[in-house]
Amino acid sequence: QVQLVESGGGLVQPGGSLRLSCAVSGEFVKMNRMGWYRQAPGKQRELVAVIWGGVSTNFADSVKGRFAISRDAAKNTVDLQMNSLKPEDTAVYSCHAKGKDDAFRNFEVWGQGTLVTVSS
Repeated sequence: QVQLVESGGGLVQPGGSLRLSCAVSGEFVKMNRMGWYRQAPGKQRELVAVIWGGVSTNFADSVKGRFAISRDAAKNTVDLQMNSLKPEDTAVYSCHAKGKDDAFRNFEVWGQGTLVTVSS
């Protein structure tokens, strides 16, 4: 069973940086896409960044130019580098993945989420 575990959340001042990491465990034969979503209090969950094919990426307009997403296929991790953080970036950030497991069944999994708080 494929599972995701996030790390790296915490409290940071406005203008600061934070790096989130998501580790994949379990056996799979193909990872179609991985991404980060976030949900702020009282708001719907939204896509932050996604990576597929190892190099193709897409970002929410609100984070373009400030956030970067990268995947290390050898380590089975996907990281989200967040720079120039703003109070409105405060949210629970969750890792997401879609692919095929070792039985060639499609899977879609979510991490448990990690809280990022941007405040002075």
